Amino acid sequence: MAEPSSTAATAATAATASTADPPAPVTKSWADEADEETNNTSTAESESSSINLEALTIDDKEKNSSKFLDDPDDSNIQAVTSGDTPYTSAARFEDLSLSPELLKGLYVEMKFEKPSKIQAISLPMILSPPHRDLIAQAHNGSGKTTCFVLGMLSRVDPKVQAPQALCVCPTRELAIQNVEVLRRMGKYTGIASECLVRLDRDAVHVSKRAPIMAQVVIGTPGTIKKFISFKKLGTSRLKILVFDEADQMLAQEGFRDDSLKIMKDIEKDNKKCQVLLFSATFNDTVKNFISRTVKMDHNKLFVKKEELSLDAVKQYKVYCPDELAKIDVIKDYIFEIGENVGQTIIFMATRDSARLLHQALVNLGYEVTSIQGSLSNEERDKVVKEFKDGLTQVLISTDILARGFDQQQVNLVINYNLPNKHSLRDEPDYEVYLHRVGRAGRFGRKGAVFNLICDENDERLMSKIENHFGTCVTEVRAQSVEEYKAALKEAGLLQ
Repeated sequence: MAEPSSTAATAATAATASTADPPAPVTKSWADEADEETNNTSTAESESSSINLEALTIDDKEKNSSKFLDDPDDSNIQAVTSGDTPYTSAARFEDLSLSPELLKGLYVEMKFEKPSKIQAISLPMILSPPHRDLIAQAHNGSGKTTCFVLGMLSRVDPKVQAPQALCVCPTRELAIQNVEVLRRMGKYTGIASECLVRLDRDAVHVSKRAPIMAQVVIGTPGTIKKFISFKKLGTSRLKILVFDEADQMLAQEGFRDDSLKIMKDIEKDNKKCQVLLFSATFNDTVKNFISRTVKMDHNKLFVKKEELSLDAVKQYKVYCPDELAKIDVIKDYIFEIGENVGQTIIFMATRDSARLLHQALVNLGYEVTSIQGSLSNEERDKVVKEFKDGLTQVLISTDILARGFDQQQVNLVINYNLPNKHSLRDEPDYEVYLHRVGRAGRFGRKGAVFNLICDENDERLMSKIENHFGTCVTEVRAQSVEEYKAALKEAGLLQ
């Protein structure tokens, strides 16, 4: 699992990102909580009592409007179409009228055989005129990234050297990952892409940069907003705008202000730009907010809430008497017994706790890396690259990697700390928990999650998580080798 070593990750140059504005001082966000900071997020504007919080709920009347869409194989996916456009589920990528260059990328580079269920249903809605907006919610690991990446590549004209597709992501890691997928998929198309994420302080200021000419732009909201405001990123030719992890992009505690500014800037010059909102989770408040930001005749695609938990991933809980016992469980049992089951991500509550666990494991002779918001951008990029390249087997992370991070070799997730809402210590963040679980067992593969329970608050959080998802998480005794082996066998990770 983790081989002994005396060194940790050091800084390196990030080769995948575009130049951008020097970074602002680090502040706490949804993905990365600093220790002993007060939550300065302003109180969200209260929603009017007249607002229909079920605006995007699919009722029986709405189901009837999907009569033009072939019934998907997975009855848990519900599609609601707007207008009289007939959409037919795509059994093959050839059914989508894709270019030969794109088909070659899908089959040769991506090694795909046929569309996943979410792709089969959503891609016809994305690609068919009149190119209506789409709100799509689906499982982690179900192929959402391919939906919007393929949608962007299909809509742009390689002969026009100007931005025609824009994707906004909550973290630099997710933006870089999406660019990598796009470049692989579009390898034979001649389509250029650029990644706009914040670099470190010695980067050239946006105002001194050349205008963006790449057809596809993927980046984080703050940097994209700056490029638009300095007229370096033109929006008049945009055909498609994507928000990845849209629930955080449009949530009050997330990146709502920047996202709204981007949308308004685009609308000034471009009324016909198609908007795609993709996420694994949408809460009611965000659903309602989104319903007021997309066009009235948008299409919708949802998975039933009770089906969102990943059945392929087995969840366990381990009771530990104190913090040191958590470290013992990790090194003496999970690392040792699960040495050859794949890569592991350990999720921490705060930056300082991530640093401390990293140092503790390094001092014990384990080779691990860690990532959190106070690292330089180059350090973060290097840590992610080493993990994706398989050079390291264990990654310690705050929730900066909870969403969207795709590494198929990750079979184990350890929740060193259970996720809770920033303002409510005893209230779990159910969506973050779901996203963390989703890092294991990608695309239906086997996986296991170990939740380390230390005190009464942890017990309350775990109990609420179990009740929310309607599941009973199996207990593994902290010092029982046989129970750890049995858990990993049940998860399909040991013979």
